[in-house]
Amino acid sequence: MAKEIDKLSDQQIRRWIKAGAPIAKADGGGLTFTLSAAGTAAWVLRYRHGGKPRELTLGQYPDLTLKAARERARDERAAVQKGVDVARERQREKSEAAAAKSFRQLATDYMAKVFPTLAKSTVKQRKQHIECVIFPKLAGRAARDVTTADVVALIETVGRMKSVNVAELVFTALSEIFKHGVARHAVIANPCAGVSVTAICGPAVTRRARLKLTEDELRAVLPALPSVGPENALTVKLLLLTCTRIGELAKAEWSQINFDTAEWVVPDSVSKTGKGFTVPLSPAALECLKALQPLACGSKFVLPARQVRRVRNNDGGDVHFEQRAVNAMLHKLCDDLGDKVRRFTPHDLRSTARSHLAALGVNVIVAERCLNHSLGGLVGVYDQHDYLTERRAALETWATFLHACETGQAMHSKNVIPLKAA
Repeated sequence: MAKEIDKLSDQQIRRWIKAGAPIAKADGGGLTFTLSAAGTAAWVLRYRHGGKPRELTLGQYPDLTLKAARERARDERAAVQKGVDVARERQREKSEAAAAKSFRQLATDYMAKVFPTLAKSTVKQRKQHIECVIFPKLAGRAARDVTTADVVALIETVGRMKSVNVAELVFTALSEIFKHGVARHAVIANPCAGVSVTAICGPAVTRRARLKLTEDELRAVLPALPSVGPENALTVKLLLLTCTRIGELAKAEWSQINFDTAEWVVPDSVSKTGKGFTVPLSPAALECLKALQPLACGSKFVLPARQVRRVRNNDGGDVHFEQRAVNAMLHKLCDDLGDKVRRFTPHDLRSTARSHLAALGVNVIVAERCLNHSLGGLVGVYDQHDYLTERRAALETWATFLHACETGQAMHSKNVIPLKAA
């Protein structure tokens, strides 16, 4: 006798849903209405394949009505009778759909999963390359459709329009995204495999070596600083006296400066390493800061923007000065000094300070901490001392040397006291 089918009615189903008790009621032919303890109503087709029981979820009720569920079940049963494992086929379709996700989806998943494990500076740089360089070319493509030829074309364009160094960074970001995709089975292969940026763009330009200004060059630069204006002159002196990075000084706020304790606290959000630190301020550094206070005109920033355009671009709000302005100013200063000094950048002032600290007898660990360099290795792991007292003494010795260079005085050996770590 044929099996009874179409046993359920919409009225019964609504009554069961209203009651809210978990149930499983057969409509016949393997079609079953289920209601979970959480209240989810769904249609399930139960069948056998290869002698084993199998289940295929057809959809949820009422999105899939009773009539539509019966029609879907009839079609799926026909496939089962032809030997198709419809549940396995549905899984395969879902896998293909996942593989068909767009490159934007894959990259977004990569950033969400991997970025929390990377350094803040790396995240900032890589995100910029992904969103501003890679997305405009590949975001709308299916990830699995991106080919090696697409990668080569993109890297070639970046190398031509920007630089080989930037092309290397973009390629690294792109390769890491596809490695993530391979690991998650979103793509079959990494199209970056076997690609060489050097082969596409040629060798990278050797990065400019950091410059150490000699004592003679400092004796030429420091007395000439007033010619570039008081704000610029004080900015350069502070960079030398504190050994900080230009980005850290650019974002410095008066609330971070303690004149009583002679300390400047650089917050985590500003520090390049992502970990804040305290800069001991020598009397010379304090004098520079006091001279800058009236020039700040009430701004919360030690060095506020001086260009109307920059303030306007910030909707008229308080904003710090543009770092590139210091570069331009230093280039002009070097041009004016001619062969008395080599052209240098703000970052060269850090290497200048580090080199002279060593020459002044400052202990290597103290000198490294003056520049907020990570000690690294076992020293970095076990030595948690901040060396604040030692750094203060080192920076005051450094300030004495700079004062001698600025005023044309001789720096006698008796003025230099070798500094050792406690």
